[in-house]
Amino acid sequence: MAQDGDRRADARRGESRPALERGPLTLLVIDASALVQACLAAAGVSLFENETLVAPPLLWSETLSAIHELRWRREISDDLGSRAFAALLAAPVSRRAPHQLYREAWRVADELGWAKTYDAEYVALARILGCRLFTLDERLRRGAGRLVDIVGPHDL
Repeated sequence: MAQDGDRRADARRGESRPALERGPLTLLVIDASALVQACLAAAGVSLFENETLVAPPLLWSETLSAIHELRWRREISDDLGSRAFAALLAAPVSRRAPHQLYREAWRVADELGWAKTYDAEYVALARILGCRLFTLDERLRRGAGRLVDIVGPHDL
């Protein structure tokens, strides 16, 4: 029944890609919006204990920058900033940079009408690997949801 809903959603998007299996995930692209929150949370990345997390190389720079900015703006304490930084360094996320990543990110940005390719790298990686993308970024969800399966905290 869930697959029928997926097929209908694909048809509404004008696509004929096969529905991805629901249930335990094995591979999941995570973006910086999600990893920042995971690093700040007491539970850390435990939400993803049944997932194999992967990301394009820019994840670490984006996440580091976001955590530093939160601390710099005094939106989080120095102590929480330090703990989040340590959580980032220890996060079980594998870097993935297939040779076609940047060319595909360029295509995704063009297809979605985005000036920048940062978010497009996450979408491109999920497309290349044929897996889902985990994000907390609503703009990314709305824009790229027609290209890849996007999930959030309530979907795991």
